[in-house]
Amino acid sequence: MSGSSTQDSSPVLHIAGQAISSADVVSLLRRYGLWPALVKEIVIDRAIASVTLTPDQARQALDQFLQANQVSTPEQRQRFLDQRGLSEADLAAVAERTQKLQIYKADTWGPKVESHFLQRKASLDRVLYSLIRTQDGGLAQELYFRIQDDGQPFADLARQHSEGQEAQTGGLIGPVELSVPHPALGRVLSISQPGQLWPPTRVGEWFVVVRLEKFLPARLDDPTRQRLTDELFNAWLAEQVQAALGEHDPVDESA
Repeated sequence: MSGSSTQDSSPVLHIAGQAISSADVVSLLRRYGLWPALVKEIVIDRAIASVTLTPDQARQALDQFLQANQVSTPEQRQRFLDQRGLSEADLAAVAERTQKLQIYKADTWGPKVESHFLQRKASLDRVLYSLIRTQDGGLAQELYFRIQDDGQPFADLARQHSEGQEAQTGGLIGPVELSVPHPALGRVLSISQPGQLWPPTRVGEWFVVVRLEKFLPARLDDPTRQRLTDELFNAWLAEQVQAALGEHDPVDESA
């Protein structure tokens, strides 16, 4: 998108008494790191251009938008508009845009969610586990035998000897997704059975004694479906924005 020097020098905005030309707008967006954000929103607008809402959907979209922004009275509504420089028409458009985007994401990536879930399931499974970590390998070995052979409570030993924050919870961590722990620890937990205690394992600078308490397999419920839909959309959006940023300079500054 190019523009003549006359167009570039014409004031298009007046902010705090300063006239800002179209060329200045682009320069300022770049300077403040806002150009990628603008490109992203333009890509979204182009993607949802064909999505239409029924009157009922439009009213519902506005109601949900106002509720999400804690706008419930006429005074709050006017203040919301004034603070953002919006008109009532702008407000409706913003609210409808949010709803259109949700419809677009569901229609475009909803059918791909199940296969994406199967690819991601191993990292989405959650575990509850007990952990003792120490930089003393000998101590780690001793604690392992005290739990395994002597039956001493894991929680008590974790409170006394673990050198991480888990000492405050008796060594108990989670539930967390298997992608959260250190990869080496995640691999151990992924092949564990509930109640299985592992001998000291080197994880980075630590020696860890770990026991799986509970395995919670991931399910493709509504929150997970929405999360994976968003993942697929965001990956697509990042590619589109990067491609757009790599195109010819949006303003022909040599004109």
